[in-house]
Amino acid sequence: MAVDVRVETVISRPVAEVAAYAGDPSHAPEWYSNIDSVDWQTPPPMRVGSRLAFAARFLGRRIKYVYEIVELVPGARLVMQTDGKPFPMRTTYEWEAVQEGSTRMVLRNTGRPTGFAAIGARPMAAAMRTAMTKDLARIRTILETR
Repeated sequence: MAVDVRVETVISRPVAEVAAYAGDPSHAPEWYSNIDSVDWQTPPPMRVGSRLAFAARFLGRRIKYVYEIVELVPGARLVMQTDGKPFPMRTTYEWEAVQEGSTRMVLRNTGRPTGFAAIGARPMAAAMRTAMTKDLARIRTILETR
Protein backbone atom coordinates (compact mmCIF):
# COMPACT_ATOMS: atom_id res chain seq x y z
CA MET A 1 0.00 0.00 0.00
CA ALA A 2 1.33 3.42 -0.94
CA VAL A 3 1.43 6.26 1.56
CA ASP A 4 0.50 9.76 0.36
CA VAL A 5 0.03 12.40 3.05
CA ARG A 6 -0.49 16.08 2.20
CA VAL A 7 -1.03 18.91 4.66
CA GLU A 8 -1.00 22.68 4.23
CA THR A 9 -1.18 25.89 6.18
CA VAL A 10 -1.20 29.61 5.51
CA ILE A 11 1.61 31.57 7.15
CA SER A 12 1.33 35.32 7.52
CA ARG A 13 4.78 35.98 6.08
CA PRO A 14 6.01 36.59 2.51
CA VAL A 15 6.83 33.62 0.28
CA ALA A 16 10.54 34.46 0.12
CA GLU A 17 10.82 34.40 3.91
CA VAL A 18 8.86 31.16 4.37
CA ALA A 19 10.71 29.36 1.56
CA ALA A 20 14.11 30.53 2.81
CA TYR A 21 13.44 29.26 6.33
CA ALA A 22 11.56 26.03 5.52
CA GLY A 23 13.86 25.18 2.61
CA ASP A 24 17.01 25.47 4.73
CA PRO A 25 17.65 22.02 6.22
CA SER A 26 19.56 23.50 9.17
CA HIS A 27 16.20 24.77 10.49
CA ALA A 28 14.44 21.38 10.29
CA PRO A 29 15.13 20.38 13.94
CA GLU A 30 13.54 23.68 15.04
CA TRP A 31 10.15 23.03 13.47
CA TYR A 32 9.96 19.27 12.89
CA SER A 33 9.20 17.68 16.24
CA ASN A 34 10.65 14.30 15.20
CA ILE A 35 13.91 15.47 13.62
CA ASP A 36 16.92 15.55 15.93
CA SER A 37 19.65 16.58 13.48
CA VAL A 38 20.53 17.24 9.85
CA ASP A 39 24.07 16.93 8.48
CA TRP A 40 25.24 17.92 5.02
CA GLN A 41 26.86 15.04 3.12
CA THR A 42 27.65 17.32 0.19
CA PRO A 43 28.90 20.91 0.50
CA PRO A 44 26.30 23.71 0.61
CA PRO A 45 24.61 25.55 -0.99
CA MET A 46 21.64 23.33 -1.70
CA ARG A 47 21.15 22.26 -5.31
CA VAL A 48 19.84 19.26 -7.20
CA GLY A 49 22.03 16.35 -6.13
CA SER A 50 22.75 17.68 -2.62
CA ARG A 51 22.58 14.98 0.05
CA LEU A 52 21.52 15.45 3.67
CA ALA A 53 21.64 12.92 6.52
CA PHE A 54 18.70 13.12 8.95
CA ALA A 55 18.40 11.57 12.40
CA ALA A 56 14.83 11.35 13.65
CA ARG A 57 12.36 9.57 15.92
CA PHE A 58 9.14 8.11 14.57
CA LEU A 59 6.64 5.76 16.19
CA GLY A 60 9.01 5.20 19.11
CA ARG A 61 12.00 4.28 16.94
CA ARG A 62 15.19 6.16 16.16
CA ILE A 63 15.84 6.24 12.43
CA LYS A 64 18.51 7.61 10.14
CA TYR A 65 18.09 8.31 6.46
CA VAL A 66 19.66 10.31 3.65
CA TYR A 67 17.66 12.62 1.43
CA GLU A 68 18.82 13.69 -2.00
CA ILE A 69 17.50 16.90 -3.52
CA VAL A 70 15.81 15.94 -6.81
CA GLU A 71 14.04 19.21 -7.66
CA LEU A 72 14.65 22.78 -6.55
CA VAL A 73 12.73 25.83 -7.74
CA PRO A 74 13.88 28.58 -5.34
CA GLY A 75 10.97 30.20 -3.56
CA ALA A 76 8.41 27.79 -5.03
CA ARG A 77 9.21 24.07 -4.68
CA LEU A 78 11.69 21.70 -3.07
CA VAL A 79 11.58 17.93 -3.58
CA MET A 80 13.85 15.44 -1.84
CA GLN A 81 13.80 11.69 -1.71
CA THR A 82 15.42 8.75 -0.05
CA ASP A 83 15.69 5.22 -1.32
CA GLY A 84 16.14 3.98 2.24
CA LYS A 85 14.56 0.70 3.09
CA PRO A 86 12.14 -0.37 4.34
CA PHE A 87 10.36 2.89 3.47
CA PRO A 88 11.55 4.89 0.46
CA MET A 89 10.17 8.41 0.91
CA ARG A 90 9.67 11.50 -1.21
CA THR A 91 9.07 14.83 0.55
CA THR A 92 7.78 17.89 -1.28
CA TYR A 93 7.54 21.47 -0.04
CA GLU A 94 5.57 24.01 -2.05
CA TRP A 95 5.13 27.71 -1.35
CA GLU A 96 2.79 30.18 -3.02
CA ALA A 97 1.53 33.67 -2.27
CA VAL A 98 -2.14 33.66 -1.29
CA GLN A 99 -2.65 37.21 -0.01
CA GLU A 100 -0.55 40.28 0.47
CA GLY A 101 2.33 39.08 2.63
CA SER A 102 0.98 35.54 3.24
CA THR A 103 2.12 32.15 1.99
CA ARG A 104 0.41 28.81 1.52
CA MET A 105 2.89 26.11 2.46
CA VAL A 106 2.18 22.54 1.38
CA LEU A 107 4.07 19.60 2.86
CA ARG A 108 3.62 16.21 1.19
CA ASN A 109 5.20 12.84 1.94
CA THR A 110 4.78 9.90 -0.40
CA GLY A 111 6.27 6.45 -0.45
CA ARG A 112 5.69 2.77 -0.74
CA PRO A 113 6.76 0.81 2.33
CA THR A 114 8.23 -2.60 1.61
CA GLY A 115 8.48 -5.82 3.58
CA PHE A 116 7.21 -5.74 7.13
CA ALA A 117 6.75 -1.94 7.03
CA ALA A 118 4.06 -2.37 4.34
CA ILE A 119 1.77 -4.06 6.88
CA GLY A 120 1.63 -0.90 8.99
CA ALA A 121 1.21 1.56 6.11
CA ARG A 122 -2.27 2.76 7.11
CA PRO A 123 -1.45 3.57 10.77
CA MET A 124 1.90 4.96 9.63
CA ALA A 125 0.11 7.39 7.28
CA ALA A 126 -2.20 8.48 10.10
CA ALA A 127 0.75 9.12 12.41
CA MET A 128 2.52 11.02 9.64
CA ARG A 129 -0.54 13.24 9.06
CA THR A 130 -0.73 14.06 12.77
CA ALA A 131 2.99 14.86 13.00
CA MET A 132 3.04 16.88 9.76
CA THR A 133 0.04 18.95 10.85
CA LYS A 134 1.78 19.77 14.13
CA ASP A 135 5.01 20.57 12.30
CA LEU A 136 3.29 23.07 10.01
CA ALA A 137 1.60 24.68 13.02
CA ARG A 138 5.04 24.97 14.64
CA ILE A 139 6.69 26.58 11.61
CA ARG A 140 3.76 28.99 11.31
CA THR A 141 4.21 30.02 14.96
CA ILE A 142 7.97 30.41 14.57
CA LEU A 143 7.71 32.56 11.46
CA GLU A 144 4.77 34.67 12.56
CA THR A 145 6.37 35.59 15.89
CA ARG A 146 9.80 36.57 14.57
